[in-house]
Amino acid sequence: MKNYLNFETEVKNLEAELDQLKDPYNQEGLSEVDTSKISKVQKEIDEKLNNIYSNLDPWQTALVARHEDRPKAKFFIDNLFEEFVPLSGDRFYGEDKSVISGFAKFNGKSVLVIGQEKGENLETRIERNFGMMRPEGYRKTIRLMKLADKFKIPIISFIDTPGAYPGVGAEERGQAEAIAKSIECCMELTVPTISVIIGEGGSGGAIALASSNKVLMLQNAIYSVISPEGCATILWRDPKKTLEASKAMKLSSKDLLNLDIIDEIIPEPVGGAHRDRDLILDNVRSSLEKNLEFFLSMEKEEILNHRKNKFLSIGRNKGFTTQTGLSENLTMKENKFDKLINKIKNDKKIIYISIGVILILFSLLFFL
Repeated sequence: MKNYLNFETEVKNLEAELDQLKDPYNQEGLSEVDTSKISKVQKEIDEKLNNIYSNLDPWQTALVARHEDRPKAKFFIDNLFEEFVPLSGDRFYGEDKSVISGFAKFNGKSVLVIGQEKGENLETRIERNFGMMRPEGYRKTIRLMKLADKFKIPIISFIDTPGAYPGVGAEERGQAEAIAKSIECCMELTVPTISVIIGEGGSGGAIALASSNKVLMLQNAIYSVISPEGCATILWRDPKKTLEASKAMKLSSKDLLNLDIIDEIIPEPVGGAHRDRDLILDNVRSSLEKNLEFFLSMEKEEILNHRKNKFLSIGRNKGFTTQTGLSENLTMKENKFDKLINKIKNDKKIIYISIGVILILFSLLFFL
């Protein structure tokens, strides 16, 4: 059974009509299939979908990103990678089933794959905690990312979460610290890291794994610091003002690419990724191949600096300042004393002269 969003009513009616036309055993009994009318209705459906999805507002985009039938992380892991070996546990507390992680082969080369998994039905969604990771999930990914870094294995993450789990137990086990450590780990890696936002990229729960060299985003995915409902409740004190909140947060892929927060938009089939899973698989595969190839000739220091400069430059071109030079803008301000200390540390002659002066002064004081 197909699931439809509230703005897809016309498409729903047309597809119901199409299914009836294709069925020779309809309510009128056995009848001949009218192929010309089928083609006409199919064309009308395509036009409607194209018209709707080319004019989505930010809140409608958020609804598409949350669509029940949208491909999840497990789907991409099962179909893009070979020889996947799942690894579990954080070696501190336990296993978190909201994140799938393990080593696999992509085009014959080893990669570490991490995927935030929401689940496909009610049973699996409860088991996966609706994609909301607990501290043990972040600590598991930290353990595996460090292992991948040790063996020079690239890391690919699939991001799809409404946010980190806010439960009492999670907070007691150090949710905030685990997220912070995960971000720190991501920024210190010397192997290529690629994150693909496939649905919701919500709050710190997403950025904990999306602090990557390349952040890719499906066309109808969203990436934001808070959910539109949460933002509307805080700023407007009205959870129904989701459209205003969505517009203000600039959570769509087009807005984020324009702000240089993400690096690439992966196109989706008309009507969303769930309408043609084979096509979205091909698009994601091509993008991953291209971005992994980008880092092939880079040394580990270059990979680290690429990631550092990427995040340091966010907001400097189209944010609160018009200055663009990284070398000028991203230097730490030092006072005169700090400059003198650094100069002494870097210049051996000054160190030797200083030691000599100190010895002379001590000898004069001793003899006098």
